[in-house]
Amino acid sequence: MENVVLIIHLLLALSLIGVVLLQRSEGGGLGMGGGGSGAMAGRSAATPLGKLTWVLAIAFICTSLTLTIFAAANASGSSIMDRLGGSAPVEDSADPAVPGLPADGLLPPPSASGSGDADAPLVPRAD
Repeated sequence: MENVVLIIHLLLALSLIGVVLLQRSEGGGLGMGGGGSGAMAGRSAATPLGKLTWVLAIAFICTSLTLTIFAAANASGSSIMDRLGGSAPVEDSADPAVPGLPADGLLPPPSASGSGDADAPLVPRAD
């Protein structure tokens, strides 16, 4: 259902762009455009393209609100900042793909001579 609304939303957006570009310029924007009517002139009669623009705009807003409701319903109660911040889920530190790695994720500290010291305290592994 969400994909159907999204496709309709995209088609409405493209249609709205096309209809707005087809309309005649009313002037006043950056000093260009045509028409002898000034800024103080009364409203002109609504054209069919103007009415179509309103219909497409209202439909676009409705699909935007519907997609927002779908997105809120699919949210897991956490914000994107919760997912990006320091509250990432803790993963198991044991890596079964590396043979010889202890299951607790602790490694002996490196020594200068290169040989491991059996009495040295264990330190957490850096991933």
